[in-house]
Amino acid sequence: MTKTVMTATSDINVGVALWYKELKRTNNEAFLPLFFDKHRFLVLKGGGGSGKSIFAGRKVIERCASEPGHRFLICRKVGRTLRESCFNQIIGQLSELNLEVGYKINRSDMRIEFTNGSQILFSGLDDVEKLKSIYKITGIWIEEASELKESDFNQLNIRLRGETAYYKQIIITFNPISITHWLKRRFFDKTGLSKKEKAKIRTHESTYKDNRFLDKEAIEVLEAFKDTDEYYYTVYCLGMWGVTGKSVFDSKAVTQRLLLNIQPVKKGYFDITYIGDIIRKYEFLSDREGYLKIYKDTQKGVPYVIGADTAGDGSDYFVAHVLDNTTGEQVAVLRQQCDEDLFAKQLYCLGMYYNTALIAVETNYSTYVVRELERQKYPKLYVRETFDNYTHKPKKAYGFDTNSKTRPVIIAELVKAFRESPEIVVDTTTLEEMLTFVRDESFRPEAEAGAHDDCVISLAITNHIRPLQNYIAEEEKQKEVQWSKSQWEDYDRASAEDKKYLIAKWGKARRT
Repeated sequence: MTKTVMTATSDINVGVALWYKELKRTNNEAFLPLFFDKHRFLVLKGGGGSGKSIFAGRKVIERCASEPGHRFLICRKVGRTLRESCFNQIIGQLSELNLEVGYKINRSDMRIEFTNGSQILFSGLDDVEKLKSIYKITGIWIEEASELKESDFNQLNIRLRGETAYYKQIIITFNPISITHWLKRRFFDKTGLSKKEKAKIRTHESTYKDNRFLDKEAIEVLEAFKDTDEYYYTVYCLGMWGVTGKSVFDSKAVTQRLLLNIQPVKKGYFDITYIGDIIRKYEFLSDREGYLKIYKDTQKGVPYVIGADTAGDGSDYFVAHVLDNTTGEQVAVLRQQCDEDLFAKQLYCLGMYYNTALIAVETNYSTYVVRELERQKYPKLYVRETFDNYTHKPKKAYGFDTNSKTRPVIIAELVKAFRESPEIVVDTTTLEEMLTFVRDESFRPEAEAGAHDDCVISLAITNHIRPLQNYIAEEEKQKEVQWSKSQWEDYDRASAEDKKYLIAKWGKARRT
C-alpha cells in the first residue's frame, strides 16, 4: 500500500515538474509567479506588447483544464470586440497546447466547453440581457478594463459567486490611459480601502521589454514612438499613467522622474508625548503604512523649509513638503487624511525634526493649524504682511494666503524651478500630481478632473518661501567662498535685489 502511494506521489511530482518546465518554456518570466497567485483581484497594468493578455488567457485555460467545474467569464465593455480579440486568442492558445482534457468550441455563441465540466464564456458589458443570463461565475478576466465604469466592475464583482472548491479570482488587464482613472484609485492607491480589502489585491506592471517572444520588427515599431509620439510611447509602450489635458509642468521631465521610481529611505509617523496638551517629546516610529515619507534624513546644520496645504473641503489631503534649502531638493513628504489638530501636531514634530525648519501653512480655508503651531510655541513660522480692514494699516499675520495674486506667482516659480532642476522632486505622488496639473479651457492651471493638487500647491508654497530661510548650512557660513567666473557674470548682470539673493544663496565672496 505504502509503495503504491509513494509511486503515485512520485508520478504526480514528475508530472508537476514537467508541467512547470513547459510553462517556463512557453511563458514570460515576469508572469510565471502569477500562475500561482490566488488574490481575488489580479490587476495587470502594462503597455502594448507586454504579454499581459497572453498570460491572462493562458491562466484561464490552465485553470479550466485542471480544475473541473469552472465557469470562467471573459468580457470587454463592447461585445462585438470580443470575437476578434479574446475569443480568437483563446482558440489560438488552445490549439498550441497539449491538454489532458478535451474541449469543444461553439463559435456562434462564443463558448468553450471542456470534458471535465469547465466552461469559458464570453460577453460584452453592453449586452445587459445576455449578462443577466450568465450565472454561477467562478472566475473572470476583464480585458481593456480601462473602458469600464466602476459601476460595471462592481456588477461583475457581485457575479463572482459560483460554487467551486477552488479560489475565485478576477484578472484585470489594461493600458493606463489616465492617471485619474478609478482603476488607479481603487487598486494602486487603494484609497478608502480597509486592510482586509487591500489584502485581496495584487498589482503587476509590465512593458514590451518583459516579452521575450516579441519579434524584432514589433520592438522597432514600438520604440519608434520615442521620436514620433513620445506621449504614446510613455503610456502605451512603457505603461506609464497618462493624462487627458496639457500638463503645466514639463510632462517629459516628470515622466522621466517617475521612471526612476525613487523610494523613501523610511516611512512612518511621529509618536508624541504630551504634558497636558503641550508637546514635550516626540519620536519617529517606522511604519510601512506611515503617512510620512523621508527621502533624506535630517543633517546637522542644514537649513530646511516646509510648506503645508490644508484640506479644504474635507475630501482632500493635508500635505507638507520639506526642502533642503541649500539645494532645493525635496527630502520629506507628510501626506495624510485626518483631523486638523492631528496634522498640526505631526507638522510641529516634522519642523523640529528638520532643524527647526521655517514653516508656512496655507490659511485659505482654516487658520486652525497655524494657530495650533503658534500655541505650541513653534519657533519659526512664516509671517506675511496683510491689511487691517479696521485700522487701514498693514499688519503681520502667520500663514500663507493663496489667492488670485499669489497663486499664479508660486506656480510660475515652481514651474521654473522644476524646468531648471527636475532632480529636486523625488516623490512619486507629487510627480503624478504634477502630471495631472493641467490648464483648463480658460488656461487656468489646476488639477485635472478627478485628480488632486494638494502636493503641487504645498510644494509651490515651500519653494516660494525659500528666500526667507538661510541657503547655506550653518557650518558652511564661516568658510571662505570662491565663486566661479560664470557666477560672477550672473552676479554682475543681476539687479540690486537679485544680488542680495545670490549672496544669500552662494555665500559672500571676494574677487580674485
